[in-house]
Amino acid sequence: MKAFEPNLVYIEPRAMEYPLAQELYERFQNQGIEIRETTSHNQVRGIPGNTEMRQYANAKNTLVIGVRKTLKFDTSKPSAEYAIPLATGCMGHCHYCYLQTTLGKKPYIRTYVNLEEIFDQSVQYIKERAPEPTRFEAACTSDIVGIDHITHSLKKTIEFMGDQKHGRLRFVTKYHHVDHLLDAQHNGHTRFRFSINADYVIKHFEPGTSPLKKRLEAARKVADAGYPLGFIVAPIYIYDDNWKEGYYNLFSNLYEEMKGSSVDEEDLTFELIQHRFTKPAKKVILQRYPKSKLEMDEEERKYRGGKYGIGKYVYPKETQEDMKATMEAYIGEFFPNSKISYFT
Repeated sequence: MKAFEPNLVYIEPRAMEYPLAQELYERFQNQGIEIRETTSHNQVRGIPGNTEMRQYANAKNTLVIGVRKTLKFDTSKPSAEYAIPLATGCMGHCHYCYLQTTLGKKPYIRTYVNLEEIFDQSVQYIKERAPEPTRFEAACTSDIVGIDHITHSLKKTIEFMGDQKHGRLRFVTKYHHVDHLLDAQHNGHTRFRFSINADYVIKHFEPGTSPLKKRLEAARKVADAGYPLGFIVAPIYIYDDNWKEGYYNLFSNLYEEMKGSSVDEEDLTFELIQHRFTKPAKKVILQRYPKSKLEMDEEERKYRGGKYGIGKYVYPKETQEDMKATMEAYIGEFFPNSKISYFT
């Protein structure tokens, strides 16, 4: 699949005070892409489309260039202390994605150009925790790799964290457009993770993302470039009686691709996340993808309470245990020296 290019660009006037915004403006102007002005990246209006679904699709092809004003970093992820705000939104159309609800009426893609201010704030957080390392997640609200061939914000962040004694960077992607990141001076401070899944899940629920083969090829390139590597298997989803075979094939294909690479298996990590959904998410998913085959039957699931009274529907306990044991067995067979960071 081709790398993302927007059909429409919005820009905040204040963003033009930053060199990156000036570079992007010139790039899109030379490409003949329509550029509009917006008062705020949070208040983008006029995205074309005579129906809500058409507007949603067009928003996924819209890039907004803005300034991130709130620099209080936060994350609820088990894999990092803070989120680092480089971008918001994603061009992918994954049916199950939690961004369906968290981004609400703002599914367009935002990139933030005040990188120096973002870096300065991250240094403060690093100093507060030193000498303990501080991990920053760059993909909490976006798939940053999906736009970085345009912005190079991620590459700059990788090199910035490479210079921080106690700073570490993490992100995850479903895209294979990594070539420009391979020569970054990461100094082993960035963990590059790929989201992978059984072919059935990618085919039916992850339109607009790179196919598994391309992701695995990109992972090998990343390993050979010396990055610490990880994989997120998510969402682990029971799609029929042969789901275990599908996931076995996933790990078998991963093993074949990584065989002979420079990956350090003892530093290789796996994060395992079962499929879950909330009632608000289910409503939005069915509106945006009415023909989706995604199973979201509350009666077949176990309810798990959450923040603000919005709980999640996960698999029943017995199913979870079977799922966890299955994944652990496959990882143990193909990557016995690797680490499973968590199952949730």
